[in-house]
Amino acid sequence: MNIEIYNTLRKRIIYLGYDPGQILKEQALAKEFGVSRTPLRTVLSRLEWEHLIKILPRTGILVMELELNTITNVFQARLELEAVIGTMAAERFTKLHFNRLDACLIACERQLDHKDPPALAALDMEIKQLFYEAAGNPFLIEMSDRLYSLTFRLWYFNMLKMDNIGWNQEVLAIKEDLTSLVDLLHNNTPDQVGYARKEHLLKHLKRIRSRFLGLSSF
Repeated sequence: MNIEIYNTLRKRIIYLGYDPGQILKEQALAKEFGVSRTPLRTVLSRLEWEHLIKILPRTGILVMELELNTITNVFQARLELEAVIGTMAAERFTKLHFNRLDACLIACERQLDHKDPPALAALDMEIKQLFYEAAGNPFLIEMSDRLYSLTFRLWYFNMLKMDNIGWNQEVLAIKEDLTSLVDLLHNNTPDQVGYARKEHLLKHLKRIRSRFLGLSSF
C-alpha cells in the first residue's frame, strides 16, 4: 500500500478537508497523485475497511457522513478499550511520560481564549499517543486508533463551529481531565486511571452529542 497517499487521504477525511457526504472520483485522485488506479484502489480499500469512505460502483467514492447514532456506537466500543489501555499504561508510566503529560497541561492552558482547532486536536492526539506508548500493546492500539478516527471527525466539526465561550469550556474540560489523571497516576492507582479514562471519554461524548444536536446546519 502507498503509505503517502493513504496518510494524505486519511488526514483530509478526518480533518474535514473533504466534506462528509462528498463524492470523490477515482480518476481525479489517480491523476492528482500521479499513480495508476491499481495502487490507489489498495488505499481506498483500506479506507473503506476503516469506515471512512464507501466505494459506490459506477458512482464514485463517498466520504462517510457524520451520523450521530453510528458514532455513538463507536464511542461505546471505545469506552471499554480506553479503560483497559488506561490501566495498562498507568502500570508502566515513567518519568518521561509524566514530563510529557505536564507539557500537555501547559499546552492546554495556552489554548484558552486562543481558538486553534488543529492545535487542540494535536494535543488530544499527543495524550492518546502517550497512553498508547505506555500501554505497549500493539493490538489494542490498532483497534483504539481506528475507532478514534471515526469519532474524531465529529469532535473536529464541533470545534470548528464553537464560539469563544464554547471553546473555552472545551479546553477547560480537557484540562480538568488531564489534571485528575496526573493526580491518579502519581497516586499509583492503575484501576482508577482506567476508570477515569473511561469516564472522561463518556463526558467527551456527552459534550459532542449536546453540541452536535444543537447545530441547525445538520
